[in-house]
Amino acid sequence: FPPSLQVFPSQDPLDRADFNAVEYINALFPTEQSLANIDEVVNKIRLKIRRLDDNIRTVVRGQTNVGQDGRQALEEAQKAIQQLFGKIKDIKDKAEKSEQMVKEITRDIKQLDHAKRHLTTSITTLNHLHMLAGGVDSLEAMTRRRQYGEVANLLQGVVNVLEHFNKYMGIPQIRQLSERVKAAQSELGQQILADFEEAFPSQGTKRTGGPSNVLRDACLVANVLDPRIKQEIIKKFIKQHLSEYLVLFQENQDVAWLDKIDRRYAWIKRQLVDYEEKYGRMFPPEWCMTERIAVEFCHVTRAELSKIMRTRAKEIEVKLLLFAIQRTTNFEGLLAKRFSGCTLADGTVKKPEVPPPSTNPFLEDETGAETDEIVIEKSDTDKPKKPKVPDNPFHGIVSRCFEPHLYVYIESQDKNLGELIDRFVADFKAQGPPKPNVDEGGAVLPSCADLFVYYKKCMVQCSQLSTGEPMIALTTIFQKYLREYAWKILSGNLPKTTSSSGGLTITSLLKEKEGSEVAKFTLEELCLICSILSTAEYCLATTQQLEEKLKEKVDASLMERINLTGEMDTFSIVISNSIQLLVQDLDAACDPALTAMSKMQWQNVEHVGDQSPYVTSVILHIKQNVPIIRDNLASTRKYFTQFCIKFANSFIPKFINHLFKCKPISMVGAEQLLLDTHSLKMVLLDLPSIGSQVVRKAPASYTKIVVKGMTRAEMILKVVMAPHEPPVVFVDNYIKLLADCSNDTFQKILDMKGLKRSEQSSMLDLFRLRLPAPPPGGDSTGSLSLSAPTPEQESSRIRKLEKLIKKRL
Repeated sequence: FPPSLQVFPSQDPLDRADFNAVEYINALFPTEQSLANIDEVVNKIRLKIRRLDDNIRTVVRGQTNVGQDGRQALEEAQKAIQQLFGKIKDIKDKAEKSEQMVKEITRDIKQLDHAKRHLTTSITTLNHLHMLAGGVDSLEAMTRRRQYGEVANLLQGVVNVLEHFNKYMGIPQIRQLSERVKAAQSELGQQILADFEEAFPSQGTKRTGGPSNVLRDACLVANVLDPRIKQEIIKKFIKQHLSEYLVLFQENQDVAWLDKIDRRYAWIKRQLVDYEEKYGRMFPPEWCMTERIAVEFCHVTRAELSKIMRTRAKEIEVKLLLFAIQRTTNFEGLLAKRFSGCTLADGTVKKPEVPPPSTNPFLEDETGAETDEIVIEKSDTDKPKKPKVPDNPFHGIVSRCFEPHLYVYIESQDKNLGELIDRFVADFKAQGPPKPNVDEGGAVLPSCADLFVYYKKCMVQCSQLSTGEPMIALTTIFQKYLREYAWKILSGNLPKTTSSSGGLTITSLLKEKEGSEVAKFTLEELCLICSILSTAEYCLATTQQLEEKLKEKVDASLMERINLTGEMDTFSIVISNSIQLLVQDLDAACDPALTAMSKMQWQNVEHVGDQSPYVTSVILHIKQNVPIIRDNLASTRKYFTQFCIKFANSFIPKFINHLFKCKPISMVGAEQLLLDTHSLKMVLLDLPSIGSQVVRKAPASYTKIVVKGMTRAEMILKVVMAPHEPPVVFVDNYIKLLADCSNDTFQKILDMKGLKRSEQSSMLDLFRLRLPAPPPGGDSTGSLSLSAPTPEQESSRIRKLEKLIKKRL
């Protein structure tokens, strides 16, 4: 539409852009009779033309006055703007006059304020100068008279006042007063040191002097003087106080050896009591002199013990070392209760880092951890953790001198653990395998708990001695005996089928002589295997928790060197071997029945009856073994599921292989085999809960394996039952049902049907021709992978087959 119609929509044909006059006239006069109204139509058009002319005339005349009105409005706007500019200029002029008046008014006020401020500063400075001059004179006089009590307060005031004159040091008089103050401070320092030297001479062990009020006030003055004066006083006093200790516990004295280490700590306790009684009030409390004496004693003791242990390293025994460490750590704990550790801020002792929180069962209260048995329960992780005791700031201040000699402790633990493993082996041989007890079968071997309890005791004890390299060495010992326990106690006691057998194989589990019984495990041996499996599972979980706890105990820089993955893998191997033994035992027990199945004359079967004797034999073995294994693995349900899956993966392919050996098979024989296969399938599906009062649904992973494997066996029999005439239908049916394009499998099917070689040859040629073309880029091998029938299709076929069998029965 044109823009005019978009703005003013109209239905009049005359307003359309594609107006056609002929069509418009034809619309007005469609017939000859309508021409009678031509005058009326012409009048209407003329009236419309007049109206349009009037509208146009009005619009044109209206536009003549618009320009004049616009010019008039513009002139009025310009006049208003000029008036506005004039008013703004008047306001600006008045504001400037007002600002000038304000400046003139405030000028005098500012001058008065500056004068007042300078006058106040001058008076304050003069007062400070008067105080400084008088204070310096008094300070010099009091120093000569040793009036330290008055000097302490006065000196602090003089120093504070002198700080106000730092910006006036260019004035000679001020600089002279500052130099006099420094000289007085230096003289005070030398005088106080001389007074302490006189009262507590460094030579000799007897104290000729003692506490006095003069020295107490002198300490207050030292707080104000150079910090080096205070440090020198503390150093000389502590050295003089510990001089007797160095003489009494010299390296050549009997009391210096580790067996009499208690006497060292008893001596310092007496000295601290003596200090508190005689000199406790002489030094200011913030000097922490008692703690400083104890800390210096610890440093001296650590150096002396290190020196004497290096000299007499061959005389250090485990009991003696642990005795000395225990007494030392007890003393460090006593120091932590008595002192705050504020004097250790210089970094002489590194506080141990707080380990990250953990959720393993080793987080029991370690006060009783040395005797408590480690119990693995899921609920342990939900228990609220006990608040951790604050770190001891004095930990290691003396005891770290023993760390270079902890190899004696590590060697001792190596020997003890070796003896412990030997005792476990001897006890197992003496007591024999655990008695079968279904209610408590599969229990963890007691030796396992004993081993980890001992491990925990060693770990806690070693962490109290050191969290460095000795913990790494202890971890190596732990790894060694975890492996020994796995091989000597667990793998070494797994039942063997024959004494001469070097390893466990299926052939060693079977007696090939026809009619003989299979060499099965006894009830005791089955319980033993389950017990070893449960023990290995316990060891696996506890070893992981042990690794986590060791990482918490050791220094953060050494944490990466703690790795027990290899030992956990060893216990996993024991678990796998145990499951394999159970699977092979049950699998081997079923072998004679499968052998009997393959030797039956299936072409002579005349009618379909109940399940065959070999099926009853297989079911009997399953019902005998599986409930025992399930009850003994009640605490490790996941490994019982693994047992079921591995048995299914072993038994079903073996059953199919024996099925191929049943040849030739008649139609009735195939129906009987199909019935037997279905019975075995139902038993296998129920295997996880067979013989159990509580029926549980089998795991989906297990059910999938059984359904897939046994359905293949049923499809094989269905193909065998199908007529081989016409051959094309038989081949297509085989490909559709089995989804197996292997020539070998097809050959076995033909053998089961009992076809002659000539028939088989032609059938094989037809089979190769009917094979579907391989997908582009796929394998070019003889065996192709076809899409298997869906579970719904298989289920439908099985139901039809069951109905057919029932009809036959």
